[in-house]
Amino acid sequence: MKIVVYTLGCKVNQYESESLMFVLGQSGHEVFSHLTYADLYIINTCAVTNEAEKKSRQAIAKCKALNPNAKIIVCGCASEKNAKQFRDIENVTYITGVANKLDVAFNLNSNATQIYKHTDEYDDNYTSVPTKTRAYVKIQDGCNNFCSYCIIPYLRGRSRSRNIISILNEINQLSKTVKEIVITGIDVSDYKIDNKKALNVLIEKLKPYKNIRFRLSSLEQGVIDQSLIDAFKDVNICPHFHLSLQSGCNSVLKRMNRKYRTKDYLKTVKLLRKNFDNPNISTDIIVGFPEETEEEFKETYNFAKKVGFANIHIFPYSKRSGTVAERYKQVDGNVKKKRVKKLENLNKKLNKKYIKKSKHGYHKVLIEENEDGFYIGHSENYIKCYIPEKVEINSFVTVKIEKPYKDGALATLKV
Repeated sequence: MKIVVYTLGCKVNQYESESLMFVLGQSGHEVFSHLTYADLYIINTCAVTNEAEKKSRQAIAKCKALNPNAKIIVCGCASEKNAKQFRDIENVTYITGVANKLDVAFNLNSNATQIYKHTDEYDDNYTSVPTKTRAYVKIQDGCNNFCSYCIIPYLRGRSRSRNIISILNEINQLSKTVKEIVITGIDVSDYKIDNKKALNVLIEKLKPYKNIRFRLSSLEQGVIDQSLIDAFKDVNICPHFHLSLQSGCNSVLKRMNRKYRTKDYLKTVKLLRKNFDNPNISTDIIVGFPEETEEEFKETYNFAKKVGFANIHIFPYSKRSGTVAERYKQVDGNVKKKRVKKLENLNKKLNKKYIKKSKHGYHKVLIEENEDGFYIGHSENYIKCYIPEKVEINSFVTVKIEKPYKDGALATLKV
């Protein structure tokens, strides 16, 4: 059959979808990741916000428009959270959740709703499938943080870590074909060996792979300490650190059940800047968290300005049923929109400032695609570079950043 596996949400979902596509391909099916005409569609959903769930339902509608006779299978976080929302949709034949997602490949003709329970063990049946330039390696699943706004621990289950030998075997195999590997998980910071925090141990094991550029996905600020900084030495780690903030106001952080305060976060930022030259420090911020006052928002705004983020992922608060924050007094939608706009304007200024600061020196860019006369790739500090000169896809080139351009920077090859 011709099958589309369409993915919404995080890098972990992407990793799991690629594994599912690999299994389907091994079974003789023709498999695609983009929405096109197909006999069967598999929608790997997201439920981190109301908007994410809405997009999951919209994806089903798009599949039906592409082929009104196609079967549609739904899996992932949105169906784990609420399978009922998909049951009565025409063409949807099989619904499952987060656990045992690869079993979808063996239930293509099923007509059922089957939500498996999570186990305490990491499911190590997934296999990374590299793109032309990079691959994701998942090291952990689940979350124990239980932030008051977040539904993910209830959907993904408790934190569980992958065996380090399994991780290194996968990296070793990928190192033969890709130039960049992204270390990912639901809570990478909580990676453990024998029930002890061990991200630094894993990082140290990456030293032999000199030909691979490694990136870390989102981190909690508390994991950045001297032992991890020491582990980074002699490892080809990209100086791009996405440190989840969520709010720059201590009273809001307390209501969010976050385990740090702004002084702790700032200390981490200073440690990274002390040990890396012009690192890209990006973050997530939730705007309009329940009971957030104008003064609390100003504190967040001013803290973001003080840190000087290279990029801020901005999310208006989305109420999730089953979370503690659902019971708090909600902020008016129009107020949220105004605050989002204000923070977006600050983000544009901070981003341009960081790109201009990055004009000093040269950058190594991994070329990923060519479009509209430009060859496009990301620098080690995660600036999207648009290069007018002709270069090879899936190659490293050294560039000088000229100026901000579109969603990144215009860059020229080193002479």
